[in-house]
Amino acid sequence: MEEIRDNLLARIAEAEREGWLGEVEGLKVSLAGAEDKLAQIDRQFQKTTISLGMPTTRSGDLE
Repeated sequence: MEEIRDNLLARIAEAEREGWLGEVEGLKVSLAGAEDKLAQIDRQFQKTTISLGMPTTRSGDLE
């Protein structure tokens, strides 16, 4: 997905250099979609800390 975003940025730069205004707008819409998807992926894989508590032993395990 990052590769797609980078490619879109390069295509936007090319379209702006060439004066292809309609193409620029369409690519910007696609870029926004790619960036939204990357943000979703980032949120999905954010690590959260889960407290598991302190381990305890059962009384029969000490023999």
